[in-house]
Amino acid sequence: MNQRMLWREGRQSLRRRLLTTLLVPLTVLLLVNSLITYVGALIYANHVHDENLIIDTMTLVQMMATESPDGQVSSQAAFLLEYEPDGRNYFSVFSAKHGLIAGNPVLRPPGGLFRNNDGPLLYDVQIEKHALRAASLLMTNTRDPGDQLEVTVAETLRDRHQEARQILLLSIPAQTVLIIAAFLLIWLGVRTGLRQLEPLTTQLANREHDLAPIGDANVPVEILPLTRTIDGLFARLRSMLALHERFIADAAHQLRTPLAGLSVHAERAQASSDPETISDALNHIQRLIQRANRTSSQLLALTRAQTTEHEAGDTEQLNLATLIPELVGQRVHEALIANIDLGYDGPAGPLWIEGDRHRLQEMLDNLIDNGLRYAGRGSLMTVSLTQEGNEICLAVEDNGPGVPPSWVERLGERFFRVPGSEEEGSGLGLAIVQRIAEWHNGQARYMAGSEGGLRVEIIFPAQTGPEKNGGA
Repeated sequence: MNQRMLWREGRQSLRRRLLTTLLVPLTVLLLVNSLITYVGALIYANHVHDENLIIDTMTLVQMMATESPDGQVSSQAAFLLEYEPDGRNYFSVFSAKHGLIAGNPVLRPPGGLFRNNDGPLLYDVQIEKHALRAASLLMTNTRDPGDQLEVTVAETLRDRHQEARQILLLSIPAQTVLIIAAFLLIWLGVRTGLRQLEPLTTQLANREHDLAPIGDANVPVEILPLTRTIDGLFARLRSMLALHERFIADAAHQLRTPLAGLSVHAERAQASSDPETISDALNHIQRLIQRANRTSSQLLALTRAQTTEHEAGDTEQLNLATLIPELVGQRVHEALIANIDLGYDGPAGPLWIEGDRHRLQEMLDNLIDNGLRYAGRGSLMTVSLTQEGNEICLAVEDNGPGVPPSWVERLGERFFRVPGSEEEGSGLGLAIVQRIAEWHNGQARYMAGSEGGLRVEIIFPAQTGPEKNGGA
């Protein structure tokens, strides 16, 4: 399926998003640049026209000083001063003694403009709803040295804006070429940049069952978070597949013997007409079925326990001082049937850990099952809880025959059974216990009991309970 078909389906396009992200701000930037160009052109036009306005004012002053000693302005000079092809210019000459001598009576410098008898001064003024730019100069009346004349020349702003627009229009072709070149460069850059993903896509597409890490070689820096996330996914998939393969191998290993026994005793029952032989064969078949059921259950439990990943909601704060006595009480009936004294010893105060209730129950059930199976009738079994510092110890101890010191280190291995044991078992119980302890960031320890039996200790990291956090 090509990219066009994916676009038609409404799927998001990284290329479109990149182009939009880059081109929209670029378009805004070019519009701002046009505005800046216009403002700059207007500033330049104002500067040029202000200089011309000062020159016109000084020319009028010089003309009055040399050619119009009477202070009057000829009609030809007035026409030239006021002429404007697309608008109108203004001028005025005011005498301090006689008032308006020539020009527009409304155009007069504001009061206080001349303080130190400065040269030509520029200012803004408005006449007949027209915004004007004016230049004024104070001079001595040549006819009357005691009199001063205020000479002012003003013009509309139309020429200034028109020249700024002309400069902007002249810059538009260059800006248009710049815009097109920028668009093409961005499009080409995005297209070339996205092509760097093609080798990675091809590499992943050519894989069939290879879950090896992609690695960081030849991967752009921006894509590293994605490839590392994919590598993490591959690692989890490899772990899951390894668990599945191990489960299949373990199941084949453990179910081979009971299935073979089932076949043998089924053939005995079919080949014999003796009721006792048939009954004995059926009893063996029933025990083998129970053994296969237990083995398959423990294999599933071991597979779950070997999963090291913690997902949201898997754990909660648990008070072992409340949970463990409750779980032990559920097994008292079985202990009585096995003629084993099962008891509990623990503190009255709470002992908090972060854990999973169901996994803890499965772990304790396997520890108690191990004691019920191997401690022997008439034995004592004690489940205890203690805390030392930041560690909580859950211990299950019996006074049975125990385990020879040479074999203690192998306890917790899958399918390991102490040589010489007459009880049937799969050798998975303590392996499940050890995996569940590791899942809780704890550890399992095996040692001789105080009365010669076996003592199994599970060490958990202690947590602060909700009472100390202000909770209920």
